[in-house]
Amino acid sequence: MGRDVSQGAFSREDRVRYRHKVRRCLDVFALMLDDFGFDADRPMTGLEIELNLVDSAAEPAMRNEEILADIADPLFQTELGQFNLELNAEPRLIEGTGFANYEHDLRSSLSRADERAAKSDARIVLVGILPTLTEGHLVEDNLSTNERYRVLNDQIVGARGEDIELDIRGVEGLRTHTDSIAPEAACTSLQFHLQVAPDSFADYWNASQAIAGVQVAIGANSPFLYGRQLWAETRIALFEQATDTRPDELKAQGVRPRVWFGERWITSIFDLFEENVRYFPPLLPICEDEDPVEVLHAGGVPQLGELRLHNGTVYRWNRPVYDIMNGRPHLRVENRVLPAGPTVVDMLANAAFYFGLARGLAEADRPIWSQLTFSSAEENFHAAARRGLDAVLHWPGVGDVPVTKLVLEQLLPIAASGLDGFGVAPAERDRLLSIIEQRCRTGRNGAVWQTETVWAAERHRGMDRDAALHHMVQRYAELQRSNEPVHTWPVD
Repeated sequence: MGRDVSQGAFSREDRVRYRHKVRRCLDVFALMLDDFGFDADRPMTGLEIELNLVDSAAEPAMRNEEILADIADPLFQTELGQFNLELNAEPRLIEGTGFANYEHDLRSSLSRADERAAKSDARIVLVGILPTLTEGHLVEDNLSTNERYRVLNDQIVGARGEDIELDIRGVEGLRTHTDSIAPEAACTSLQFHLQVAPDSFADYWNASQAIAGVQVAIGANSPFLYGRQLWAETRIALFEQATDTRPDELKAQGVRPRVWFGERWITSIFDLFEENVRYFPPLLPICEDEDPVEVLHAGGVPQLGELRLHNGTVYRWNRPVYDIMNGRPHLRVENRVLPAGPTVVDMLANAAFYFGLARGLAEADRPIWSQLTFSSAEENFHAAARRGLDAVLHWPGVGDVPVTKLVLEQLLPIAASGLDGFGVAPAERDRLLSIIEQRCRTGRNGAVWQTETVWAAERHRGMDRDAALHHMVQRYAELQRSNEPVHTWPVD
């Protein structure tokens, strides 16, 4: 969905032609999986970070276009809301000091962007949901000016045929309606990309699904929306609801949502692409000129543009990716479950935990997905989003277990072994995984720090909720720049 879209209205003929092209692409993809040289010799990794822009008063700054022009760096792009940007790190190997290189480059890029943003009276905040956002900020007029966002909005709202309901019940409750997808812009995430070979893709995707709940519990950083404390990772519920194309009747019939955990373990990446084509009508039926069959028969590498575009409008929490780099096709797992922030080093600790744990479980002698039901994995995911570090998850061999105990006693050693398999330097492995360990021991991640700081401001400083949230965001932004991990941040 990173491509530009200029077409605003689609005819019946557009949709029929697009459906035909998508199925043609799917057939070609099946042939490629059987007999094609995918690039998988040295698996690359990638990171995408969605950013918030705030002004000096900690209010969202609707200035991404002018700030992006000032940054003038192709690694930065617009995102859905005018207060959002996205940073795409250069892909790289994580062997040796790969994580340290990520850290240096990300900090340098963010520092330069912050300097440019300051010219527009703005600064960058890395957080899952900006706590000072209100319903008045998340309206259609504040979508980014790129036409693709307007078209996507029209297609999702048009498919639903009525306002989108937001109903999130947590520590406090929120129930409201929106006439656009603008609330989705509140969801700023951290996305990991892991290149894998075709014959091992299913193992890595299944492993990623199995640990999604653990990731969310450890990395939760989105407790507030519209001034209310909801879930530890409210972003999960908000994203699921803000892009839901189904009215209540289709939900009752069991029609699948476009933000989807899935419903089964897989045996091939083809399972996921085929499900996307079978279950989801196109949102953006835009056809390319390429005939993928002709390209394949001529010995070329098909772009499969329609299949890739369709895949980009089905928002799986672990998404399959087909891409081409330097003329060679490759496959990636795109892990989309985590929020941005709180610091660069916190995000890289999350990355090390994910990459290591996914590899450790994917290459285990007895697959975790042969012991854990898929429904249990999904229940873990939502339980973790609700309760964060206080979540109790179901895990094979131990039953129901506090997530912190599970991580400390079982999963951290597996993650360490997985990072060894990638060739990560032991010092880097231990430095980053120790941050995950300390979050579990102190009981503090981004969500906990945010809620404790707001609580302290309300009770000890006599602030109302709105003032406490603004105070907290100001303090968060200061501490974020220290790059000290969030479990060490003072609550004051």
